[in-house]
Amino acid sequence: MVRRSTLAEETVAVTSAVEQDDSLVCPVAKTASIVSGKWTLLIIRDLTTGTKRFSELERSLTGISPKTLSERLSVLESEGILRRQTYAEVPPKVEYSLTEKGQALFVLIEDMRDYGRRWLGCNG
Repeated sequence: MVRRSTLAEETVAVTSAVEQDDSLVCPVAKTASIVSGKWTLLIIRDLTTGTKRFSELERSLTGISPKTLSERLSVLESEGILRRQTYAEVPPKVEYSLTEKGQALFVLIEDMRDYGRRWLGCNG
């Protein structure tokens, strides 16, 4: 009897091979790995309208925990998607804005908005 591999096993094997050689990564897969985290695209969406403070982002993203928001902002900063500007004030003032690399994602977000309106019946 021949054992067939499962989709999960095949996915792990392909992912492991790709992780070993970054030059083999599909551009779609690499982009998805950056923006696919829960809340990530919504954070980017909110920053497309301009610089925001942590509390502004927290208010606009109903349901996100401060810990999750902090983690997502940190990842986006490390990927060069956003910049974090800290001001030496009391209390400390921190602002987040998109870099050029982050602003380039605006087209992706607009396409997703158009898709949702056309195919998913969303009006927002």
